[in-house]
Amino acid sequence: MCLAVPGQILSIEQADDPLLRSGRVDFGGVVKVVNLAYVPEAEVGDYVIVHAGFAISRLDEAEAQAVLKEIAALEGITDEIS
Repeated sequence: MCLAVPGQILSIEQADDPLLRSGRVDFGGVVKVVNLAYVPEAEVGDYVIVHAGFAISRLDEAEAQAVLKEIAALEGITDEIS
């Protein structure tokens, strides 16, 4: 099973090769470096869907917040099970 997670771009590191463009992305307090080659239009502050270390698409803030809310609800369910 695959899972793609939304995160907000905090900073972008440009590279000579556009395939190496990367950025720091915040996933609810966890910050990871993500490859941004597939979303050349993405800018700081944008939300992106990330899968396996690659941002695969942009999404609007409202949709990102809705997904993050659902993920938080799932975390609550798993806490109750544990």
